[in-house]
Amino acid sequence: MTIQDTLIARSGGVCELCGGTDGLEDCAVGPDADGSADMAAWLCQTCREQIAGTPEPDHWRCLGASMWSEHAPVQVLAWRMLDRLKDHAWARDLSDMLYLEDDTRTWAEAGAAVAAVAHRDSNGTVLAAGDTVTLIKDLPVKGAGFTAKRGTAVRGIALVPDNAGQIEGRVEGQRIVILTEFVKKR
Repeated sequence: MTIQDTLIARSGGVCELCGGTDGLEDCAVGPDADGSADMAAWLCQTCREQIAGTPEPDHWRCLGASMWSEHAPVQVLAWRMLDRLKDHAWARDLSDMLYLEDDTRTWAEAGAAVAAVAHRDSNGTVLAAGDTVTLIKDLPVKGAGFTAKRGTAVRGIALVPDNAGQIEGRVEGQRIVILTEFVKKR
């Protein structure tokens, strides 16, 4: 049974946070996810985008139900989102009610610290996973034997979790690490 099959069965085929059904995918819950269902959640596209970017507070009122999940990755994500939304009274109230086992709380706090790393482009604009950026200078790619040219669009970037100065993206079919000082958000 694949991780996707396990997560679909566990979730009943809906997002484990909001109950949505659009663009469902497995989502590793780091910072040290091991690729198993025990460290992943089945999430809709909206939840994944808002976890990686700017959360829309009204969407996350769903946490009032999902924070009681019996599955630790869902509890961890609920705790992290409530922590990010603590400026809202309803989120503080839910957070006060949420109880996590010690190891689950440690996991949630560790990932929250990593998530706090802000990746910014050369203009200071905050980058989010999935953004498209443009290279602002020619970059020789070590070990690949080519130069990534200025003006090249890099779509669907990934953020390096523990280093705000680095992102990952595909250039000429190769997955490479790029310094954020050499890109600008489109």
